[in-house]
Amino acid sequence: MKILKRIMIILVVTLAILALVTYLFMQQATFGKLPTGDRLERISRSPHFKDGSFQNIEETKMMADGVSYFSLTKEFFSKGVNREPTDTLPAVKTDLKTLSADAQIIWFGHSSYLLHLEDKNILVDPVFSDKPSPVQYVGKGSYTGTRIYKSEDFPPLDAIIISHDHYDHLDYTTILELERQTANFYVPLGVGSHLERWGVPLTKIHEMDWWESLPILGDMELISTPARHFSGRGFTRNKTLWSSYVLKSKEHRLFIGGDSGYDKSFKAIGDKYGPFDLVMLETGQYDVKWPSIHMMPEETVQASKDLKGDLYLPVHWGKFTLALHPWNEPVNRALAAADKLGVTMITPQIGAPYVIKNREATSRWWLNLQ
Repeated sequence: MKILKRIMIILVVTLAILALVTYLFMQQATFGKLPTGDRLERISRSPHFKDGSFQNIEETKMMADGVSYFSLTKEFFSKGVNREPTDTLPAVKTDLKTLSADAQIIWFGHSSYLLHLEDKNILVDPVFSDKPSPVQYVGKGSYTGTRIYKSEDFPPLDAIIISHDHYDHLDYTTILELERQTANFYVPLGVGSHLERWGVPLTKIHEMDWWESLPILGDMELISTPARHFSGRGFTRNKTLWSSYVLKSKEHRLFIGGDSGYDKSFKAIGDKYGPFDLVMLETGQYDVKWPSIHMMPEETVQASKDLKGDLYLPVHWGKFTLALHPWNEPVNRALAAADKLGVTMITPQIGAPYVIKNREATSRWWLNLQ
């Protein structure tokens, strides 16, 4: 009995220590902060917030039937095939402070890109840390060649737009580095709680619900539109919203797609706000094991047609490995589907400016890389 009692004491103490260590670890600023007070009160009035969490328009399962987190974790730790490039990815170092007056986009890999419209600089989902992780000593790093831009390379930013609070879209260190040179942050409902904890002044933070519209940067308009995904930086999910956006200027209409599974929202957005000069849509980190929260490449191409997009730029690939597919499979499958459906797909190199009005063809720069 004494031995059993001693074992029980050791077990209880060990569990208590683990719980304390976990609690202290989760108090780090990088995890952000859940909404409280007036912010939570506003969230509770949203028609998309039900039973204590945000809901997708259509029923959305995190995993396909029959898929377990244990089997999925085991597969993630297996070697896989060609999940990361062995070659250095080619990239262009553009002087972002001397861009021409033309409306253009510069993609930095994954879902980060700069929109230069009517001499305004708008940065979307900036992640310039090596790993899309709460701590830089955990997780896989970015592909070789993709980290050529730093915060000091950017001009003063009129706006940063965030689609949701996952680490590969909202990066603590990047926000800290860019906050002083950024005039405004446009984020989904609740995400402002993270920014405020990180020291971003409340006057700079603009939180939006789906279908809400705000005048921004003079004559521009930003509309928050639905996406089919989820949110969360810790153990708690869906306390903040996830979004896509419509950005309208005098001369251009762009669709900024956040992470999303395919649903009827794309057609609804296209019917209401299209056609679009350019649509940016996530085209990677998918799997049949989680088909409702990320699109297959073929679905992404169909979404660009639903949106009535003139040009389609695939993002959410080319920098991080967050799924089980080969690193270059998303763009290869998307290109085949675009050719089949008659969609004009552009694939500028990382860091290379693309002038929207020119509609120039881009190289298939990834084809001969391993």
